[in-house]
Amino acid sequence: MSVGPPIHELHFDDAPSVTTPIPGPKSKKLLDRQQSVDSSAVAYPKSVPIALEEGRGATLRDADGNTFIDFFAGIGVLNVGHSNPYVIEAVNEQTGKLVHSIDFPTEARVEFIERLNDIAPGGLQDSNRVVFGGPSGSDAIEGSIKLAKHNTGGTGLIAFQGSYHGATAGALSITGGKSYKENYTPLLPDTINLPYPYPYRERAGDGDAEAVCPVGCGDVVGECCGRMSCARSLQAVQEVLEDPYSGLTNPAGIWVEPIQGEGGIVVPPKGFLKGLKEISDEHDIPLIVDEIQSGFGRTGKWFASEWYDVTPDAVTMAKGIGGAGLPIGAMMYHEDLDTWGPGGHMGTFRGNAPAMVGGLRAIEYIESHGVLEHTRELGELIRERLREIAERVPALVDVRGQGLFVGAEFADTGEKSGKEIVADIQRYCLENGVLVWKAGRTNEVLRLIPPLVITRELVETALEIIADGIEASTAAAQRT
Repeated sequence: MSVGPPIHELHFDDAPSVTTPIPGPKSKKLLDRQQSVDSSAVAYPKSVPIALEEGRGATLRDADGNTFIDFFAGIGVLNVGHSNPYVIEAVNEQTGKLVHSIDFPTEARVEFIERLNDIAPGGLQDSNRVVFGGPSGSDAIEGSIKLAKHNTGGTGLIAFQGSYHGATAGALSITGGKSYKENYTPLLPDTINLPYPYPYRERAGDGDAEAVCPVGCGDVVGECCGRMSCARSLQAVQEVLEDPYSGLTNPAGIWVEPIQGEGGIVVPPKGFLKGLKEISDEHDIPLIVDEIQSGFGRTGKWFASEWYDVTPDAVTMAKGIGGAGLPIGAMMYHEDLDTWGPGGHMGTFRGNAPAMVGGLRAIEYIESHGVLEHTRELGELIRERLREIAERVPALVDVRGQGLFVGAEFADTGEKSGKEIVADIQRYCLENGVLVWKAGRTNEVLRLIPPLVITRELVETALEIIADGIEASTAAAQRT
């Protein structure tokens, strides 16, 4: 039996509807007030200058009454939509009873952990423990660093170029993006970022991948995936662990996004995660898979690592797991790694009971309404339509993703850079009632991450606007 309202009833009926200039007068007033009192670190209103008033499902309304289709979802947080009634009902009830519980047992906490076990990836099911530390994904990553060091006695941290793991000191240390951390060094020592496989940017005729791959992909996935970027990434990891002159001593673990988010929705070849797990097992160090953005159904499976049939040693989670957008970070790890004592990992806000109830209700809603299958179907629709556009727009050079985790990469045309094209598309979409975001090394990737409960009708409407935005932003390049 279904719980909560059906998907098609979650949204504002008038989306998209833009009746004022952007920003409208009320938004402009609030933006000016914000600028006068808020931090200069505020970022999103610089690209999307609106003040938010109300959200429902996959739609948002600003202070001026303009209604937008949301392909943003609070950066992948609102997987079951804004103000999903089934989730909000339970969150409000819990808020009226108990909010802050540290790590004392509550029905909300224990049941949430039990339900996370039900959806755990691969061999972690019935063989895991869950720890909460702080309210963000960064906190979950910090916990994973402590877990790895505590269990291995190592200090060396292996991560990847193009990665984003968070904004705190440890998470920044393994993050690949220089701009996030260049003003805050030195960070943790003994960290290294190795190449992440990027299939689109491979060079044609680049060599024999099977000969380069250090783990014998034929034995891992049935046959070599044949991608040189995958082989070279695995080779780099193997060399760092085995070359006495690699520069990294005493490794503690490997951190990887199964699909890179901020890096450009980069989907690695099918052999990469399995090969990485084989290498980590061989060297007796944990493989920590960062599912903060890619998890909780975003790719059409509960966790993106399931697409690769890989069981991580630990999984970091946040964003969507709070159900209603409430902050909560968590880590699931294999029970064999549960070696720390009381207080081995802590955080004042590790007992956010309303967020745990929100996560519970979100799981129930996703299961009850077939949201994972829905996510897969709509993701395929979006990528198919974008690929059709790419056939007539040379600047759109790659379309990729899994589920409703979609990236469209644009190349420099001579008239405009890929970054400028994406910025123009984003502005066009905003003015016509669709909120989209960007990603990639230079923001040359259009990132589409709507709530998983978006309807086919809203997707098709949004795609028409996105297509018009792509055509308009690349028209000059197409004429030359």
